[in-house]
Amino acid sequence: MTYAQAVHETVRAMRTIRGQWAELLLAIEEPPADHWPPRQLAHTMQEQGDEQLVVEDRAPLVLREHPAPLNLTALDAGRAIERMIFDLADTLAAAVQHAHPADPRRWTFPDPGAADSRRSYGSRAHGLHFACVWVEGRLLDEDTTPEEQLDGTTAAPPFSPLPPHLLHEARRTVRIAEARLLRTLGLDQRHTPIPAPCPWCGGELTLHAAPGEAPNITCATGPACAAPVGMRQDGRRLWEWGDLLDMIGALSTVERPGAGGDPA
Repeated sequence: MTYAQAVHETVRAMRTIRGQWAELLLAIEEPPADHWPPRQLAHTMQEQGDEQLVVEDRAPLVLREHPAPLNLTALDAGRAIERMIFDLADTLAAAVQHAHPADPRRWTFPDPGAADSRRSYGSRAHGLHFACVWVEGRLLDEDTTPEEQLDGTTAAPPFSPLPPHLLHEARRTVRIAEARLLRTLGLDQRHTPIPAPCPWCGGELTLHAAPGEAPNITCATGPACAAPVGMRQDGRRLWEWGDLLDMIGALSTVERPGAGGDPA
């Protein structure tokens, strides 16, 4: 793997963590559940109803109160992911940061002796999103060229380019964090049987999930299934992301007492 490829892979994983962080925060406040319906689809249904999906509190988990979290597995995963990303930012800052203390681009280290308990966390107090964006800047070698001053002189850059051994450390750490987050949300590579038969043919339904991909469902019956959706190359009926709400509706119709017949 080339240096550029390693940077691309690490940045992609970092953006996955940022993109799914709100889902993990929501999962902490929800009881553990099966992976059907998919977590993302359940939240989509909430958004279409009376409840709006809003996650505004990006404060670090370590600074929050958790009197009775409903999902300890998600809370433990969130704290571990925060710690990995925060520690990585500390490591990179110690090696490549030269920014002046007043520079807002500067990563500040925890100071347990600070009188203000929040300030004692340094830049960690800004939360995981800030840390991810800051680390991504180091991966992309942002702000590593001399800067022109108002008087026409140039000043040393706020950061040095990231050396290969630190890119390796960043790639390893971010991939571990990404894998744990996706596993906790049920978004890692997995194939989960749905505990209900296909409403159109009675065949076995399977929910497929993979990192970076929307969940989808297949029916094991094959072309004989009369469901009004497309097929995979192997002949199985395929419900892609846009079809999953229809599948949930069809399953609920069949499961209601006394319901029957063609759900379509």
